[in-house]
Formats: sequence, C-alpha cells, structure tokens
Amino acid sequence: MRYTWLGHASVRLEIGDQVLLIDPWEGGPTFPKDRRAEAIRGATAILVTHGHNDHVMGVADLAKELGVKTYSMVELADMLGQDGVNTVGFNKGGTVGIGNVSVTMVAATHSSSYTHEDGIRTYTGGEVGYMIEGEGRCVYVSGDTDVMADMGIWNEIHAPDVGILCAGGFYTMNMKRAGFAAKRFFDFKTVIPYHYKTFPALEQNADALKAALPGVTVHDPDVMVPIDL
Repeated sequence: MRYTWLGHASVRLEIGDQVLLIDPWEGGPTFPKDRRAEAIRGATAILVTHGHNDHVMGVADLAKELGVKTYSMVELADMLGQDGVNTVGFNKGGTVGIGNVSVTMVAATHSSSYTHEDGIRTYTGGEVGYMIEGEGRCVYVSGDTDVMADMGIWNEIHAPDVGILCAGGFYTMNMKRAGFAAKRFFDFKTVIPYHYKTFPALEQNADALKAALPGVTVHDPDVMVPIDL
C-alpha cells in the first residue's frame, strides 16, 4: 500500500489493484499543480466524502478526463451524474467492490452541501468516511468529522490498522481530539493526519497528535512525498 498526500483533504491511495483518489480538490492552494499528471496518474476511481467545495469542486471534470467512476453518497452522486459523470451512489453501512478492494461507507459528523457560482446551495446528502479494505488490511479515511462513539463499533467490525484522520481543527476535530479518537476507539499501527496546513485557521503540524499516541507511527506528511504502509 502507498499513501500520497495531495494537500488539504486530497489523498492518493494505492491499494490492491486500485489507485484511489479521495476528495481530489485541484483548486486547493496546496494541491501540487506543477505535478498534476503525477498526482492523478493511473487513477482507477474517485471517492468523495461530502459535498463541500473544498472536497468536490472539479471532481466532475477530473472523473470525465480520467474515464473513471466516482463513489459517494447517493444525493451527491445524483449531482455529479447531472454533469455527465459515471457515478455509484451508495449510503452509510453500504459496501461496494472496486476491483479487489472493498469500500464501506461509514458515518461522520459534519455537514454537506455544495455552493454553486450563483450562491445557490445544493443538498448533497450526509457527510461520510470510508473503510477501505485490500491486501488483507484496512484503512480508515475519516472524512470531515469530530470524535464519534460509533468509531469503537467500526473498529470491532473492520479493525483498521491505518487511520487517515482529519485533524486541522476549526472545521473538524483538531490534533488533540483526533489523538483521543485514535487512542480511545482504535488500535491503529499508523496514523496520518490530513485536512490541515491549508489555511492559517488550521493546525500546522502534528505535534499534539504524536504526543497523544506513543507507540503509534504518526506521520506529518509532505505533499507528494509517498508513504509506504
């Protein structure tokens, strides 16, 4: 498995026979525009966690360019489908197969809508995270969320050994709260924070997360620097 951070909440995850792009926000200030071709090369599917512009803006054009399906909450899939995207809309607790990789949608606690250029907002269903299983392992991608007691149930069912956790604070849980969630509800061997460093309001390093998780490998990744998991 290989993880590559594309800035903000954008992730490239190579697992099994798949290259998954998760919330690939090309318009983000930390997206590696000069390395775009490398960032999206070989992508086989796109997962979207919710409808906020910093997660879904530009996804329709990217999916059509790559000729891949997008996977998301049903209402968000309907919106993307109106733009001519090949979509798979499913819901919390549902599982889809993508090649030899299994993806289960789980709840998050946040909000979800898309703001169009004219200011009108579209309802895009609930906010979610994903349990991604392949190569005999499981990766939890939290999406935008705060701590949830449900996380303990998911650990019993899926036993993820890697946690990719939003941890920037302000809009989501911060490093301290992400550390609490990881320690209280999971048995991660590796934790990677995301949704941080993008704006001044967000956390700029993973120090508090590392302090909360002794004995766990906690990365403070750089954009476009792959991490083998």
